[in-house]
Amino acid sequence: MFSVLVLTLDATLRVATPLILAAMAGLFSERSGIIDISLEGKMLGAAFISACTAAVTGSAWLALMAGIGVSVALALLHGLACITYRGNHVVSAVAINILVAGLTVVLGIAWFERGGTTPALPSEARFMPIEWPLAEIIGQLPVLGTLYKELLSGHNLLVYVALLLVPLSWWVIYRSRFGLRLRAVGENPQAVDTAGISVAFLRYRAVIICGVLCGIAGTYIAIAQNAGFTRDMTAGQGYIALAAMIFGKWRPAPALLACLMFGLLDALAIRMQGVPVPVIGEVPVPLIQALPYILTVILLAGFIGKAVAPKAIGEPYLKER
Repeated sequence: MFSVLVLTLDATLRVATPLILAAMAGLFSERSGIIDISLEGKMLGAAFISACTAAVTGSAWLALMAGIGVSVALALLHGLACITYRGNHVVSAVAINILVAGLTVVLGIAWFERGGTTPALPSEARFMPIEWPLAEIIGQLPVLGTLYKELLSGHNLLVYVALLLVPLSWWVIYRSRFGLRLRAVGENPQAVDTAGISVAFLRYRAVIICGVLCGIAGTYIAIAQNAGFTRDMTAGQGYIALAAMIFGKWRPAPALLACLMFGLLDALAIRMQGVPVPVIGEVPVPLIQALPYILTVILLAGFIGKAVAPKAIGEPYLKER
């Protein structure tokens, strides 16, 4: 029973990793006053390009850089529409999501002729699990050995990066000068401008950070969690990450807990497939696959309480002359 629990928690970390990265990405963007529901599109674009790069070059690191590059480009496009031209944030983000969803399929068919998917990637072109020192020996010990071998060891590099980014994001937002200005520009951009700080420059830096983190998340999905790109493989994870960020009230630690909650529900749903339930019998697979999303909506609706967004979020800044 204990080993089943540990393996479920292990799967939870793997499933929650892209959500954690995307939630931290949205946190930086929205703290600066930029609504960003294009997390999904940036992740999907990064997943596609990273898988293509890995298939062609055989290098996971080049794939990661390519994924980050495309995601940052999409983030800058969103920034251009919202910051420079003061467009509607939601319309811009939805346009990016639709553009990427269609473009990845078209380019996938044109480049690889596989119906929008990329070739299966060999292990050397992916981020593979990292075994911690003496994992096999320590793993023979009861309880602590199982935790060390199955839960702490055996994840790929990007899982550890995602977990480390949560305390780093907290420090940047609440303890650094940049974080103080970031929170200020999301609450009162006029005061920031009066202090002689460029509102546009701050917001552009925030959306670039958002693009970098979404790029890592998309790359993880394509070449770490999976071995190639398939159509719409992000499957709404960008929207779930956005919900987790709102559930966490735009704070890193609560957002992390929300992402882990969804990851746990998804891991449990995978383990329930084919398992007969008393009275009900064997639950249909589509219902099991939808269960994490259904429970997430219920939990978010029931326990989120009042979430107060940054005051200036979504509002174009008109500099007084």
